[in-house]
Amino acid sequence: MTNVSYDHIRDPEAIYAASFAAIRSEADLTSIPDDLHDVALRVAHAIGDVAAINDLVWSDGAGTACCEALSKGAPVIADARMLADGIIRSSLPADNRVICTLGLGNVAGNAVRDHTTRSAAAVDLWESFLEGAVVVIGNAPTALFRLLENLAAGGPRPAAIIGMPVGYVGAAESKAALVAAAPTPFIALQGRRGGSAVAAATINALTRNAGNTA
Repeated sequence: MTNVSYDHIRDPEAIYAASFAAIRSEADLTSIPDDLHDVALRVAHAIGDVAAINDLVWSDGAGTACCEALSKGAPVIADARMLADGIIRSSLPADNRVICTLGLGNVAGNAVRDHTTRSAAAVDLWESFLEGAVVVIGNAPTALFRLLENLAAGGPRPAAIIGMPVGYVGAAESKAALVAAAPTPFIALQGRRGGSAVAAATINALTRNAGNTA
């Protein structure tokens, strides 16, 4: 076994500081509202590209709406287990519940019955938690479409929606539908990019801000 050593930063805090120093030096946040500055930085960090900031869209006051709901104890509803696991529990300002229904026993059977995805079928189990919640979708476009359909049909309304599903089929379209419908305050990442890591980074930025203002 040969002893190979590469010259690189090893200290976690130094890596963190250098990463965000680089992002701040490259990012243009002039068009980003103050309540979404941290979100923009975290999205750029999660994707590894400051250009992703240009794909962020939001409704007026969406960041503040998320923080206010979280500080009052609103649950966080996630479409995927990876996303739910990526939410930093210690940053939640009011010991908020994190809910993911994807693994419940009747989801798979309901998906087969309705000829849809498990992610979409899981959304139908959100009804009792949804009123006033913060919804975070980072995986499945079908989950975002189903949520919008349920809201259009008069279902319970969350306090805010973070729409960042990823993929080549339906991701861009589902986020465009969210922006067009704007059923609640929203934050979205236009186009195909997104994913659980980006969505988790977004809600984690908001929970930290909510904790600082609670």
